[in-house]
Amino acid sequence: MILIYMRIIVMKSRTRLVFALPLLSALSLSACASGGPAETSAPGTAGADAAPLTVMASFYPLQYVAEQVGGDLVKVESLTPPGTEPHDLELSPASVASLEGAATVVYLSGFQPAVDDAIKQASPANVLDVSAVADLEAGPSKAGESEEAHAGEAAGAGGRDLHFWLDPERLAKAAHSVAGELGKVDPGNAGAYKANAEALAGKLTALDKDFSQGLATCATRTVVVSHEAYGYLTEKYELKQVGISGLEPDTEPSPARLAEIGEVVKAEGVTTIFSETLVNPKVAETFAADLGIKTAVLDPLEGLTDDSSDYEKTMRQNLEALRSALSCS
Repeated sequence: MILIYMRIIVMKSRTRLVFALPLLSALSLSACASGGPAETSAPGTAGADAAPLTVMASFYPLQYVAEQVGGDLVKVESLTPPGTEPHDLELSPASVASLEGAATVVYLSGFQPAVDDAIKQASPANVLDVSAVADLEAGPSKAGESEEAHAGEAAGAGGRDLHFWLDPERLAKAAHSVAGELGKVDPGNAGAYKANAEALAGKLTALDKDFSQGLATCATRTVVVSHEAYGYLTEKYELKQVGISGLEPDTEPSPARLAEIGEVVKAEGVTTIFSETLVNPKVAETFAADLGIKTAVLDPLEGLTDDSSDYEKTMRQNLEALRSALSCS
């Protein structure tokens, strides 16, 4: 009886083993299919499950371009906080150190000395200077101002007007350049960056067309502004820029300069003096009051103070402000 009982136990054990083997095999295959290590993207790429690339932009217009071109594949941070006048930017050691870990840094050399110095100090791996594609021109000189004074104002920019982003076509060129740089860092998504840049260029082309049509017929074509940030915009649409201050917004105008502008205002029927965001409007407002004319805001888009706005929306507000001030039909 004992031998019979032992044989039964062995047979039952073998039976359990036979049924267990297929189950173990199935579990093993399932683990290989779904429980193994996930595939990782190559270094420097942003695959479907990868974290977005960190892109550092020096100030708002370049932040806007990087966001539009990068889309969900990037996380864009600006070195210039909202509401800060970019010319006056000072960077903390932590901000400088943040450049080292960025996938790409996009900046405009000569515009912000603090950023130029930070890039030299941090030496980030990938840097794009958009001045190379912006077709920068010499800055305007003012009547009644000595060449020495004007040269001193523009020295940081190498004598060039750097406000290229107020010409939508020039900004579109920068967008394609940003797409190319991101494509080098993240080749797997180069096509997406290129497509995004083309889409942005399309919007900027439409904006340019609206400016051309909207400013085609105006009673006056002279634009008096608080500082000469609008050279590319006025040149593009055949307007004349007259600045109270030069390329640097904090330059104090001389009495002779104010008298000169007063004569221009009277002779050319100017009805409005434009102040701007991020710069104290007191000089423009006082001057306009003395001349008995109005003030309005023309945003140079060096930075935004309203989170609900963006480049395109603000530029269209600029267009309406110009059309009203210049009595365009």
